Amino acid sequence: MLCSVVMSVFNSEATILDSIDSILNQTYKDYEFLIIDDGSTDETVNKINSFSDPRIKFYKNEQNIGLTKSLNKLIVEASGKYIVRQDADDVSLRERLEKQIGILENSDFQITTSRAYNKQTQSFIPKLHLPYKYLLKYKNPFIHGTLCIEKKLLLEIGMYNEEFKYSQDYKLFADLVRANKKIYVFREPLYILNMEDNISTRDFEEQKYFAEIVKSELRNQKLY
Repeated sequence: MLCSVVMSVFNSEATILDSIDSILNQTYKDYEFLIIDDGSTDETVNKINSFSDPRIKFYKNEQNIGLTKSLNKLIVEASGKYIVRQDADDVSLRERLEKQIGILENSDFQITTSRAYNKQTQSFIPKLHLPYKYLLKYKNPFIHGTLCIEKKLLLEIGMYNEEFKYSQDYKLFADLVRANKKIYVFREPLYILNMEDNISTRDFEEQKYFAEIVKSELRNQKLY
């Protein structure tokens, strides 16, 4: 088992079918797909159960514990050499896994991310006009759903910091960069990002609060 795709889901009945389909239809085949429902109250679980693909391993939290803790639970359960993120309201392009795993297997990189196509603005993000080590002090320049990382490294760094209910990805990327880990960023989009009613827009103030903590940690550190 070379990689484990991990997805935490909460009340995503409107988008979950397309998101799961985008992983099951990848050109790359050597993976397991771990999905955890984080206490959904809509039809999300029924939609997940409509799939019979043996690569899917389904877990369920009896109550909502949040994205950070749910992802850590899946990482511990994962069998793959690499951990691949997928969000329940987004879509991965068909060659995403093949291209990202190809980089990790054939270079000294342990982490890859990619740009994405934003459905709402119909544009590619991030713009990548400055090096990510510079941008990191001011904002998170990476798209969480595109993360592909060696599991061993993720465990070494302590996985996601569970003190961060939000902006857990910003904290993780900051910790990786401070540990001098190189990140390969695909300039081509391998992911379609849905910003309509997602965590970043729905819980903006909470995200901002935790993001400011990361920025304060980085403020006096030399990253470049």
